[in-house]
Amino acid sequence: MTLTYYFALIRNRPEYNLGLMYFLGEGVSQDDAEDDAWYRRAAEQGHADAQPMLGYMYFFGDGVPQDDAEAAAWFRKAAERGNADAQFRLGSMYYNSLGLPQDYVNAHVWFNLASEQGHEESRAFLYILEEEMTPDQIAEAQKFSRELDAETRER
Repeated sequence: MTLTYYFALIRNRPEYNLGLMYFLGEGVSQDDAEDDAWYRRAAEQGHADAQPMLGYMYFFGDGVPQDDAEAAAWFRKAAERGNADAQFRLGSMYYNSLGLPQDYVNAHVWFNLASEQGHEESRAFLYILEEEMTPDQIAEAQKFSRELDAETRER
């Protein structure tokens, strides 16, 4: 990549792109503390790609202390903005009780929203999850999913 390309990236999304550069070691030395700091700045400013990245960092303990509850909070922010991967991860966390109480209705909501965007893994989990849910739970989840989808589209 050329220096001109890097400047174009930085100009358009500076905090996120600097975090990515430090994460990958592209144009700078790879540095976990620096990528965390830049991703956090971008995520706190509402950057849709930085929020799930920070969620994954907390989920795996990559450069930060492992913390499922903190990961879930960052995945939720991105999921509410329509990020399919974050929706899938949040559904998985509800399903597996990681950082959140186990809740099949909420898991279904997030898997459903992600699957509507073509997220294949969410479709598979949705099928498995529905085998464990009552018809009333599925209906409730579908209602919440429609409401949340409408809210997300308005943003």
